[in-house]
Amino acid sequence: MIRKAHAVWRGAGRDGNGDLTTDSGVLASTPYSFKTRFENEKGTNPEELIAAAHAGCFTMALAFQLQAAGFTAEELSTEAAVSLDPDGQGFKISRSALTLTGKVPGIDAVQFEELARAAEKNCPVSKALNAEITLALTLL
Repeated sequence: MIRKAHAVWRGAGRDGNGDLTTDSGVLASTPYSFKTRFENEKGTNPEELIAAAHAGCFTMALAFQLQAAGFTAEELSTEAAVSLDPDGQGFKISRSALTLTGKVPGIDAVQFEELARAAEKNCPVSKALNAEITLALTLL
C-alpha cells in the first residue's frame, strides 16, 4: 500500500505559503505557512497532521487489539499532542503524547491497559516516529 500527499510552497520560509493535497481529496490545496505552524493562522501544519495520523492509527490499532481479545469498543477517543522542539539549527518532533478515553463493555482496567500499550507499540505511525511516545488512558 502506498499513500501520497503533495506539497507546494511559494516564497521564502517565513513569508511564503503553500498548500497540501492528498490523493484521497481530504486535503485539497489546504493552506500551510509559517503562521499556521508557529502561530494560530487558519490552515494546517505538519505536526498537526502527524498528530492526527498518530491518534487515528493508534485508535484503530486498539480497536483491532480489542476485537482479537473478544471485545468491541462502544467508543475510543484519543488525542495526540505532538511536540516540536528546537534541535541545533532546526527543530525536531520530540514527543507524541497520547491521551485515550475508552468505553469498552466487559473489559477490566488491567486488560484494557495491556491492549492499549500493545496498540501504541505496534501501530505503524508509532513505529515511524523517532520520538518519545507516552500514553495516558481512562476506562469509563
